[in-house]
Amino acid sequence: MNSSAIAKTGAVNGLRVAKREDLPQIAEIYAHYVRTSVATFELTPPDAAEWERRFAAVTEAGLPFLVAEADGAVAGYAYCVQWKPRPAYRHAVENSIYIAPDAAGRGFGGALLDELLARCAEAGIREVIAVIADSGDPASAELHRRRGFTEAGRLRRVGFKHGRWLDTALWQRSLTPPSSPSPGTD
Repeated sequence: MNSSAIAKTGAVNGLRVAKREDLPQIAEIYAHYVRTSVATFELTPPDAAEWERRFAAVTEAGLPFLVAEADGAVAGYAYCVQWKPRPAYRHAVENSIYIAPDAAGRGFGGALLDELLARCAEAGIREVIAVIADSGDPASAELHRRRGFTEAGRLRRVGFKHGRWLDTALWQRSLTPPSSPSPGTD
């Protein structure tokens, strides 16, 4: 079932851990944003093999990869990847959230982000970073702001897509208090 089959009136039927079987619907949702928006700086939608690689990388790292379901279809998904590959960054992740176009504005983004943050905290993650393209649409920034993220910086004119230069805003949320002890020896 594709994302256009999502009923307009349904609420969040369930959040769950993503499965490989969800990847075609996840790919369809993401392809929409690759083709029609600046929410992602990718220019070509990833193929099935790339989605398999991404899914394996997230799950093998012990990081959350979640889906929201409505009416038997994937209404949205969220996951985290390590912020940078160097070992000292191991307690910081970057989140990604995408909602099926037919499911936008129905609370899936907030539900996914809430669960993603809870699972990151359980996994020992200290910092969650959102890289948000400055598209002129405040929805993503507002979603993150409502969940305690603050803007930590801005990278100017770092992307070029759909005929325009784009900034990215870096938003950050700490999952542990600044005074909490370090996670161990280096």
